[in-house]
Amino acid sequence: MASSIAVEGVHAAYGAVRVLEDVSLTINAGETVVLLGTNGNGKSTLIKCIMGMVRPSAGSVTVTIDGTRHDLVGRSTEEIVDLGIALVPEGRRLFPKLTVEENLLLGAFRRTARARIKQNLEFCFEAFPRLLERRHQLAGSLSGGEQQMLALGRALMLAPRILLIDEPSVGLAPILVSRTIDKIQELKTSYSLTVLMAEQNFTQAIRIADRGYVIVHGRIAFEGRSAAELNNNDLIRKFYLGL
Repeated sequence: MASSIAVEGVHAAYGAVRVLEDVSLTINAGETVVLLGTNGNGKSTLIKCIMGMVRPSAGSVTVTIDGTRHDLVGRSTEEIVDLGIALVPEGRRLFPKLTVEENLLLGAFRRTARARIKQNLEFCFEAFPRLLERRHQLAGSLSGGEQQMLALGRALMLAPRILLIDEPSVGLAPILVSRTIDKIQELKTSYSLTVLMAEQNFTQAIRIADRGYVIVHGRIAFEGRSAAELNNNDLIRKFYLGL
C-alpha cells in the first residue's frame, strides 16, 4: 500500500518566464513533507507539474504506488488523478452555486472512487461533521474555514493515496489555520496518506511535517531532514522568523 513521489531535475516555465530550476525532492510513503516558500517562488508551479497541469521542460516526476512506478510527465491531469493523486488547490476552487454534497460528489472522479461513493461520503461527513450539518447549503455561503473543510473533503472523495495541498492557510484566521493543519495531520494518519503540503506559514506547517524543503527563486535552497533541522536553519530564521 506504499505511495511515494520523486521529482528529479525539474525545470518549468510560463513562456519565456522561467519558474523552476533543477528542482529535486522526494516524498516517501506515509510522510508529510512541507514545501516552504514565500509567494512567487514556485511552490504552486511544482504542485502543478506533479498534477500534469504544467509540463516540465526538463526533468522527471514519478510516483510509486503499490510497487508500480508511474512516470507522470506527459500524462493528463485526469490520468494522474485516476492513479489516486488528489489536489487541494490554493483558494479552494469550489463550485459556489452547488451544495456542499454536490461539491463532494464531484470529487469522486476516478473509477475506484465512483464504486465507493456512499462509503466515501460517510467518511467525509465523519471527518467533517460540520459538512454533514451543511450538506444542502450552497458552498458559496460557507465560512472560509468551512470552505477549506469542503475542499479537503472533496479530495477525500477521490479515495486518494497521495494528497497534495497548496497553501491551506490562505485567507483563514489564525485559529482556523491551526485547526486546518491539525485536521490535515488527522486525515493523513486515519487514511494512511502520503502528503506534500506547499505552505508559507512556517510555524503551523512545521507542527505536522516529518521534514521539508525551502524553495527560493525556483530552486531548492535547503532540505531539512527533520522538523528540527528546519527549525534551526539560518534561512528559515531569516525569511520566516525574522531572526
